[in-house]
Amino acid sequence: MVNTVSRKSAMILYSSPACAYSHRVRIVLFEKNIAADIEYVDTAKLPEDLLAANPLGNIPTMVDRDLVLSDSRIIMEYLDERFPHPPLHPMDPVARARARMLVHRIDQDWSQLSDEIEKSSDPKKKAKAAKQLRDGLVSAAPVFAAKPYFLSDEFSLVDCSLAALLWRLPVLGIELPRQAESIRFYANRLFERESFQASLSEKEREYATLNHRASA
Repeated sequence: MVNTVSRKSAMILYSSPACAYSHRVRIVLFEKNIAADIEYVDTAKLPEDLLAANPLGNIPTMVDRDLVLSDSRIIMEYLDERFPHPPLHPMDPVARARARMLVHRIDQDWSQLSDEIEKSSDPKKKAKAAKQLRDGLVSAAPVFAAKPYFLSDEFSLVDCSLAALLWRLPVLGIELPRQAESIRFYANRLFERESFQASLSEKEREYATLNHRASA
């Protein structure tokens, strides 16, 4: 299945319809209105054209003419630099470095726990990871309330990463308590963006009912 921003594009994103790392790249594509073909793939049966471009078969993989990128953070950075408007990273080098560190910390502190919940077959490990993720988010609730976006007045790559993660919390079995109300307000602000809604795969749209219940 192909979700097409522009069928005349030389850029192709091979994407999982469900993983957060693929999703955050798609958010960048639609935020910047980049002409690209989005090809949703079955990770258990990768297409030959993907394997020809990237024999390791990593998802997401982006092919832009002769360039092949297969790490979501690198892809996001590349798209932001190649298509600078609207900018999704600060122009100041110090602020840009701090934003990069935030994305790194999100991956290290929260995305890895999300991965463990999804992939582990051990109920105890899943429950432990879910508690750690929930507690980690709750402890950061004041940070979510400090600015309209995450430690910023402007929407950024940090928010792209968080939007993909927060959209999946109900699927991961995580319900935020009342003291994390600032996170819900922040998440809904991201979910209402046109780029976010356009970025959703059919599978991810199924999460909407769960998110609605969680925010009710």
